[in-house]
Amino acid sequence: MISLEKAYNECQQVIVKNSQTFYKAFSFLPREKRNAVWAVYTFCRRVDDIVDEGSNVLVELTKFEETFRRFLQGYIDRTDFLWVALEDVFERFRMEVKPFWEMIEGQRMDLIQVEYKTYDELLHYSYHVASTVGLMLLPILAPKNADELKEGGIALGLAMQITNILRDIAEDYERGRVYLPAEIMHTHQYTKEDLSNAIVNEGFIAMWEDLAKRAELLYETAFSTMHLYPLSSRLPVEGAARLYRAILFEIRKQNYRVFDAKHYVSDEHKQEIMHLLKSEVKEVI
Repeated sequence: MISLEKAYNECQQVIVKNSQTFYKAFSFLPREKRNAVWAVYTFCRRVDDIVDEGSNVLVELTKFEETFRRFLQGYIDRTDFLWVALEDVFERFRMEVKPFWEMIEGQRMDLIQVEYKTYDELLHYSYHVASTVGLMLLPILAPKNADELKEGGIALGLAMQITNILRDIAEDYERGRVYLPAEIMHTHQYTKEDLSNAIVNEGFIAMWEDLAKRAELLYETAFSTMHLYPLSSRLPVEGAARLYRAILFEIRKQNYRVFDAKHYVSDEHKQEIMHLLKSEVKEVI
C-alpha cells in the first residue's frame, strides 16, 4: 500500500527527472492541480518508456493497457504510485478517457511506422502522442472552458511535438526513426544519405525552417485562446508553450547543430521567459 501523498511525491520525481521545462512551468499551479498534472505526466511517461526502453515491448504495452482497463473498472494496484495518484485525479476532476487511449495508440504507432511520407501523416502521429496530453489536462487546467480550448490544446501539442522532432533528429535516427516527412525532405533536396551522414547544409536548414515555421503557426493558434484559461492555469500553460518554442530559437542560435548536441533553453532564459509572462498576467489581473 502506498499513501496518496507518497504517490504524488513519486509522480513529481518522475517529471523532475524527465522534463525540467514542464516541471518549471507547471510548478506555478495550485497544489491540487499541480499534483494532477504530475500524475498524468507519469502515465504518459510510463507508456513512452515502455516503447523506447522495454525489453518485450508488445507484451509490456498490452499488459499496461489491461492494467489501465482494470483501473477504469475500479481495480486499483495500490502498490503502484501511478494508479494510486491517478485514482485521486479521476475522483477530483471530470477526466476524459478517450485521449488516454489515443495516446497509447500513438505510442504503438512507433512500433509499426518509423518513417513518414507526408506532413499530414506526421500531424496524425503528433496528435496521438502529444495533443492527447493537452486534452487529458484540460479538465484539470480549465474545467469550465475545456471544450472551447480543445482546438488550441490540439495545436499546442502538435507544435510541441514538431519542436521535439526538430531537436531530436539525431537521437531519433539512431533509434531507426525518421519523423521528417519525405515530401518536405524532397522539396528541399535533402536526402536520406545526407541525414545518415549528419550533414547540415542549405537544404537541411531550409527543410528544418519549413517545419519550424509550421510549428510557430501552431503555437500562434494556441496562444490565441490562452486567455480562456483560468488565471491560475494560464501562466503555466503559456509558460510551457513559450519555453518550448524557445527551443527553436536556441537551435537557430547554435547554427542548427542538432547532430552533435541536444539543445535546451538555459535556466537563465527560462527565468526571463517566466518573469516576463508573470508580469503580463499581473497586468491582466
